[in-house]
Order: sequence, then structure tokens, then C-alpha cells
Amino acid sequence: MEYRTLGRSGCAVSAFTLGTMTFGAETDEAGAHEQLDLFVEAGGTLVDTADVYSAGAAEEIIGRWLASRPADVRDRVVLATKGRMPMGGEPNAVGSSRRHLRRALDDSLRRLGVDSVDLYQLHAWDPLTPLEETLRFLDDAVSAGRIGYPGLSNFTGWQVQKAVDLAEHEHLAVPVTLQPSYSLLVRDVEFEIVPACRHNGLGILPWGPLGGGWLSGKYTRDQRPEGATRLGEDPGRGMEAYDRVSARQRTWDVLEAVQDVAEARGASMPQVALAWLVDRPAVTSVVLGARTAAQLRDDLGAVDLTLEPEDVARLDAVSAPGAADYPYGDVGAEQRSRDVAGA
Repeated sequence: MEYRTLGRSGCAVSAFTLGTMTFGAETDEAGAHEQLDLFVEAGGTLVDTADVYSAGAAEEIIGRWLASRPADVRDRVVLATKGRMPMGGEPNAVGSSRRHLRRALDDSLRRLGVDSVDLYQLHAWDPLTPLEETLRFLDDAVSAGRIGYPGLSNFTGWQVQKAVDLAEHEHLAVPVTLQPSYSLLVRDVEFEIVPACRHNGLGILPWGPLGGGWLSGKYTRDQRPEGATRLGEDPGRGMEAYDRVSARQRTWDVLEAVQDVAEARGASMPQVALAWLVDRPAVTSVVLGARTAAQLRDDLGAVDLTLEPEDVARLDAVSAPGAADYPYGDVGAEQRSRDVAGA
């Protein structure tokens, strides 16, 4: 297992993260504990969860696992959770206000059975709460020793930049990471979000690295996704997402390329997709989300897979997101370019 610093912090984490969105939903407690044991045995350290996962059940499952394991195992874990999403029906049970986040963090620490978490992430942007209010809460939580570092999730490029600029200007704890959706099938983040993270030293923790299961190879042109995947967690949303994705030839070209590389390297399709993503610029650790220990074991095979330059070049080319001429295509890029030798 490779280890990297958590963004511009000094905290070292494994290049792959165990995501726990399935815990308490598709993965029961015994299966979740099996995944946690397997992950740590493989050298994994960063475990990522959120209060909203299974309405708090995922955090409780992790908490019971931590309590039942020896101190040396607990000490290896770099624990990350998130707050901001709805945890009830009342108006203040959602958002990034000081009031909601204080209660959300208290509840997360209680469910996890710990005094502090290493990384506390804003699960999404809150358009109603002044950003300074949110950042001051995070800074206070850092000062109180309740969280080690603040992080972001699902922010756009300008939101990342605003958060960093405001934190630096007010001398508050600066976010060290961002969790965006990122995979061979979701590369639009490379236009604005990745550059914002690179510019500010934020480590990227990609979620959905297998594109909602597409890059696992389990879907075909004639098969629509089912179950609680990112694309198919409810029939309406799943069908809409399927039709949008499958309508593009690019999706099938990417899947074909991943399959070809996998067969040539004696690897699985998920391992190829993960090996490509973990080496993208600014990526600190890729979040693995498995339903079973068998799936996680296969995903962890990416640890030992190094793609050849020609493999990377083919995957880069076939998965290129494409863009209109302005502002990200040829016209916009030409307008922003400059040759040191002059015109």
C-alpha cells in the first residue's frame, strides 16, 4: 500500500480509502466488520463515512468495530466523516450552520465512540449559511481538538477557491481535502475543480471511482442498472441516469478500452479503473465502496497494479470528456495560452 499526505497537511493516509456508504444498507454489520478487517490488514488506513449514511447506522457500525479491536488496530485508522445533509425533518436538521454542525458533530462522535475525528468534511455547499459562519465553526472544532482537519465534498471550483481564500484571510483552519465524483466516466471535474485543488494544495478523495458500477463491467448495452448504486438507487433516477450515460458512445468506448487493458494485464476491470484514477494529479486517496468483502478484495488488487504508459494514454484518450469551443475547448484554451517567446 502506498501512503500520501492528506492534502497539504502532514497526516499520512493510504492511497485507497474504505468508503462505508453501504454499511447498514446493503452490507450488514458482520459484513462491514469483515471489510474493515480486510482493509486494515491490506495496509489501508483512511476510513470514510458520513452521518447520513444509513441514517447514522454506518457510523454506529464503525464505532462498534473500533471498540472491539485492539488499540494498535484502532491507532492505524485515520477516521473521516461528514456533516451537512438532512438528519431529520425540522429546518435546522440540515445545512452548514453552526447550530446544525455542532449537533451533527456531537452525534457523529457519539455514534463512532471517539473523542475526535481526523477529518471532518462539509458534505456539500450550503447556499443559505454564510461561509464564514461555517468555517469559524470548523476552526473552533479544530482548536477544541474535536477534529484534526476540515475538508470539503461536492464543492464546485469557485466554491473551493472561496472557502480557501476566506479561511486564509480570516486566519481560520484551511480545508485540506475535497471529495468529488471522479472516474474514467466522470472527468468534467478536470476543467475547474481539479485545478482549484492543485492550486490550493487540497488532496482529492474521489468517490464513485467505478462510475456507479459501470466500470466493473457488470452492465451491458441491454442491461439497465438496478439496486442502490449511485445511478440506480431509485427507479426514476436510475433510469434517467442510465439513459443519459448509455446514449453516448463514449461510455461503451471507455468500457471496451478498460476491458482490453484488463485482459492484457491479467487484471479485473475495476482494478484498471482504480489504478488509472489513483495516479491522477492531486488525487490523495481513492474511495472504495464495496458491498461485499469479495468485491473489496478485488478492488484492493489495484494496489499492486501499475499501468503501462500506453495503457494510460489509451484510457486518457478514450475517456476525454470533450468540451465546447468555449470556455474549455480549443478556442478558450487558445485565448488563455501564452508563449514565452511572444506571439
